[in-house]
Amino acid sequence: VQLQAFWGGLVQVGGSLRLSCAASGRTFTGYNMGWFRQAPGKGREFVAAISWSGRTTYYANSMKGRFTISRDNAKDTVYLLLNSLRPEDSAVYYCAAVRSSSGTIYSWSLYDYWGQGTQVTVSS
Repeated sequence: VQLQAFWGGLVQVGGSLRLSCAASGRTFTGYNMGWFRQAPGKGREFVAAISWSGRTTYYANSMKGRFTISRDNAKDTVYLLLNSLRPEDSAVYYCAAVRSSSGTIYSWSLYDYWGQGTQVTVSS
């Protein structure tokens, strides 16, 4: 699976962005999809994930209620809507895919495929 993330950018505190991640190469519906982020000098952090069907979503506690993950299997695309952005949300955001049969959700090291990352910068 090849993944490509889009639509990061510069936004003011309290603003919103919608990230997209387009997949190609294999059957998209066979994979759970996740978003992770990494700020300078910090480790990779789980943000959100969605099951292959889109029926189940998972969020890091600090993102619940502000971020929304969704997917459109007809378009082989997963989205991450970022609302009420804070300066501490500034990071490179990565999308990732893992075979749904693995049961993996939160552990970035177990994901099979990664996109190139898209920068989100929140200015105060």
